Amino acid sequence: MNYLNIKEEEVLPVVTELNTLLANYHVYYQKLRSNHWNVTGRNFFDLHVKFEEFYNDTKVKIDEIAERILTLRYHPMSKMVDYLEASAINEDAPIKTDVDMVNETLKDHKILLEQMTKVVKKADKISDEGTIDLIGAYIRELEKSSWMLNAWSKNNTETLKATKI
Repeated sequence: MNYLNIKEEEVLPVVTELNTLLANYHVYYQKLRSNHWNVTGRNFFDLHVKFEEFYNDTKVKIDEIAERILTLRYHPMSKMVDYLEASAINEDAPIKTDVDMVNETLKDHKILLEQMTKVVKKADKISDEGTIDLIGAYIRELEKSSWMLNAWSKNNTETLKATKI
C-alpha cells in the first residue's frame, strides 16, 4: 500500500540524497566522539561538553534520517564501509588542538548543510513535505551551531558587520 502522497517511482532521488546525508552524519558523529575524548587545554570544559551535546544531537538525527528513508519505503544504508565511501566528510587525526577541532567541525557543518540543500531540492521536486520539514529544521539548528562555533573561534576584538537604520 502506498500511504504517501508521492509517486513511488519519484522517491529514489530523495532517498539517494538522504542516504548520503546519513553517511555524512555517521562520519561526523564519530569525529565528534573523538573530539570529545581527545580535547585538552584551557577550553577543555567548554568543548568537552559541547562536543557531547553535538554527538547526542547527531545520534538522534541519524535515527530520524534512517526512519525517513524507511518511511519512503526504502532501506537505509547501514554498513560502515558504505558510509565511509559515500560520505563527503572524511576521517581525520584524533589528536589536534581545540582550535583545529572547532575549525574541522565547522568544515563538516558546511558539508552537511550543502548535502541538506541537495535533499531539500530533490524533495521539493516531488512535493515531499515530510522530508522538507525534517531537513529544514536541521538546517536551522546547524546554522545556529555553526554561528556559535564561529563566534567561539574569533578573538575578542572582532565584530560583526553593522547596519545603519
